[in-house]
Amino acid sequence: MEIINPIRILKTKILEDDRGWFSETYNDHCFKKNGFKDVFVQDNHSFSLNTGTIRGLHFQKPPHSQAKIVRCVSGRIFDVAVDIRKDSPTYGNWISLEISASSGLQIYIPIGFAHGFMTLEPNTEVIYKVTDFYSSSHDSGVLWQDKSISIRWPLLEKILPSLSDKDMNLPFLNQLDSPFTYDGFPLLPLDMERDMSCV
Repeated sequence: MEIINPIRILKTKILEDDRGWFSETYNDHCFKKNGFKDVFVQDNHSFSLNTGTIRGLHFQKPPHSQAKIVRCVSGRIFDVAVDIRKDSPTYGNWISLEISASSGLQIYIPIGFAHGFMTLEPNTEVIYKVTDFYSSSHDSGVLWQDKSISIRWPLLEKILPSLSDKDMNLPFLNQLDSPFTYDGFPLLPLDMERDMSCV
């Protein structure tokens, strides 16, 4: 039986010529062909002025939970997902992926994971697709520097990170009554790239 990692790296083709380049960043047919069943309803676009900006760790509670596809369109980010599914053998574990505007990489983050990122360059822009609309009453998260998770954020020895007041006051993992349950797929190291372009 194939073991499927719930977190997936998606690799898009970049077609270059003397005019510049073209990239198909999302194709629903190819997405479904690769085994995904999500329906995306909204695109979000964030701009971070300074290096060391942290956004996260965020998730939405049911019935407005969100799966995401994250890509960087300007600059570079250190992207993180944390397993918060009850009874998961990898509960509290995290993975990271560095994504740049030029890499062609995207990351798929399913429901049941808290997500966040740190900008590694100034003027960084991130676009992410989500499977449900924002709901302030279901918005939640986990503190970015929770020592029980121990994310190895880069740059902390060189700069003071910038966060919103809301993100600075998110709960610790041990204060969280997670609404998500384990689905049988443990979090694995990121070692697979899937081409999501039909070009």
